[in-house]
Amino acid sequence: MDELLHYFPYLTETQRGQFMALDALYRDWNAKINVISRKDIDNLYVHHVLHSLAIAKALRFNDGTRILDLGTGGGFPGIPLAILFPNCQFKLIDGTGKKILVTTEIAHAIGLGNVVAEQLRGEEEKGKFDFVVSRAVMPLPDLVKMVRKNISSKNRNAMVNGVFCLKGGKVDDEVKPFKKDVEVTPISNWFGEEWFEEKNVIYVPIYK
Repeated sequence: MDELLHYFPYLTETQRGQFMALDALYRDWNAKINVISRKDIDNLYVHHVLHSLAIAKALRFNDGTRILDLGTGGGFPGIPLAILFPNCQFKLIDGTGKKILVTTEIAHAIGLGNVVAEQLRGEEEKGKFDFVVSRAVMPLPDLVKMVRKNISSKNRNAMVNGVFCLKGGKVDDEVKPFKKDVEVTPISNWFGEEWFEEKNVIYVPIYK
């Protein structure tokens, strides 16, 4: 939690309580259903929560924004973002039912009323959203092609509706098809922990 409070010092008491509760909840659920590497559970706040919140450093979503988390796994980046933006609506989807069970139970346990989780593949999702967020579930061109249908044409934020993707390593080949439209921002611009080196937030606007 210390790292989280360092970078997000203005959390409400409710938000602090929700973030603090994640540690025990994920440890408990992870013992039953493996959604986070057992070796990595001790790094929950840096490797998963803070990593997810890098998207919030790229853009602060306005109230009323609708966000789809595609391939959410155990709830990342969707659950941390939903805590940070309680007046935005989040839909978290994943093709694996056990992961959606964990996500649903954790969201319920911390009182997240702005989250819906559903077992669904990206191809099956029909809803319209302002942004799609994802943590490296597939190559970026494939992701954008899949979710283009889900991006609303009405913009309500400082950035054009589109896709935010968390990706590590070399991303030159993946972003090449998008030419000048794509923005690649090293997470180390915001967070000083060594683990974030060579990790990026990639933003692709979807013009309608």
